[in-house]
Amino acid sequence: MAFTRRSFMKGLGATGGAGLAYGAMSTLGLAPSTAAPARTFTPLAAGDLIGKVKGSHSVVVLGGGPAGLCSAYELQKAGYTVTVLEARTRPGGRVWTARAGTEETDLGGETQKCTFSEGHFYNVGATRIPQSHITLDYCRELGVEIQGFGNQNANTYVNYQSDTSLSGQSVTYRAAKADTFGYMSELLKKATDQGALDQVLTQEDKDALSEFLSDFGDLSDDGRYLGSSRRGYDSEPGAGLNFGSEKKPFAMQEVIRSGIGRNFSFDFGYDQAMMMFTPVGGMDRIYYAFQDRIGTDNIIFGAEVTSMKNVSEGVTVEYTAGGSKKSITADYAICTIPPHLIGRLQNNLPADVLTALKAAKPSSSGKLGIEYSRRWWETEDRIYGGASNTDKDISQIMFPYDHYNSDRGVVVAYYSSGKRQEAFESLTHRQRLAKAIAEGSEIHGEKYTRDISSSFSGSWRRTKYSESAWVNWAGSGGSHGGAATPEYEKLLEPVEKIYFAGDHLSNAIAWQHGALTSARDVVTHIHERVAQEA
Repeated sequence: MAFTRRSFMKGLGATGGAGLAYGAMSTLGLAPSTAAPARTFTPLAAGDLIGKVKGSHSVVVLGGGPAGLCSAYELQKAGYTVTVLEARTRPGGRVWTARAGTEETDLGGETQKCTFSEGHFYNVGATRIPQSHITLDYCRELGVEIQGFGNQNANTYVNYQSDTSLSGQSVTYRAAKADTFGYMSELLKKATDQGALDQVLTQEDKDALSEFLSDFGDLSDDGRYLGSSRRGYDSEPGAGLNFGSEKKPFAMQEVIRSGIGRNFSFDFGYDQAMMMFTPVGGMDRIYYAFQDRIGTDNIIFGAEVTSMKNVSEGVTVEYTAGGSKKSITADYAICTIPPHLIGRLQNNLPADVLTALKAAKPSSSGKLGIEYSRRWWETEDRIYGGASNTDKDISQIMFPYDHYNSDRGVVVAYYSSGKRQEAFESLTHRQRLAKAIAEGSEIHGEKYTRDISSSFSGSWRRTKYSESAWVNWAGSGGSHGGAATPEYEKLLEPVEKIYFAGDHLSNAIAWQHGALTSARDVVTHIHERVAQEA
């Protein structure tokens, strides 16, 4: 294949060049920047209603996930009477941690019981928290201890198919980055030196850019990328005259055409940039802490909602619990049930609202955790946290961020979404495990198949009461926020005394932050309404 400008630009886009170029243009003032106005939330104060508004005010919350528990917690501060109905026997909803004793029967009827060793776990649902998310604020408020989460690691691998000699080859992130950024810097420096940017840059600008590129790409004095210690060593430097042996770079054309840098822009993202955090002991620790604050007397577990209707007194919700049919009537209801499941309830919602709910499209995603009795990734590959990425169905392998240097640990053998997850969805757990081991061993070698103690998998489309990892709105292009559709906007408004909340009604779909911000918006609206109607 000839090395042409067209093939170079295609490869450059695949290796994260667009993001890098945009960043460079922004630095030079050539790309626009946007800033959204800050929004603030004023927490309700204890006893906000007492002595200020006549009578008591009640809210029934449908769903004990992040949005439901946050809503109940914030409303209780002001003196509202709150009842949470949760179909599962645990708090957290889609935020779910598998540990010893966890048992789950999927919609296909297969039951798994987790047998991980004491203290070991993995998060089947949410696993990381960005620094900007209010999830961390609630960790502080609720006393949930957090620790760092390795979102990216220089020692993990990338492994992709291509028409190059790098096809199917495991390359460390550090080597892939050194070569990709090195050659990009060399080419851009050559273009600058040859006058390609004379129409947009002054000589002073070009000198500054050249200096930056020389450092960024670790270029030689004559502006070439010849390899770098950034790639790592075949033999590590030691004492005395042992200077080590640097790994040699791949050829420029191979690096560009192979697209080994295609995932670099992932951790450039605002919500994926390091540092990332996670609760010690599992993400569900947050929701057990919410449960403790709300009080178990105010949460009914095993309550499967069957009906939700506006009535003259407020909202009546019918549910089954313990084999009995029951009902509760409250002044208001906050429905955090996944939107694609609400239409199954008996209801008197208007037709346009039911139509809007149908615009929420379920997504596929799943994970599988393998407990190894030997932490080979640390002892042999020097990998402490982070993830290896691939274009195989497993998508990525995530290494544990806990129990460093211990005798065992749980590796997330795949975290896949969309079509790649569909390859696992219809499989039994044993079949998923076999597929995950086969693909993982192509990346990390034969050791990946040994020393396996136990495993546990989850598929959101096959999980009762969820049937989706998250939803995307029809017409939004799969956006996780920032692309409001008419249906999305319709559900932001209450239907008489029924309000909807969840990450699907936020600009952080699939994040806990989205569910929590949605809950806080609804709490604010209900409180303002109560105050106005008093």
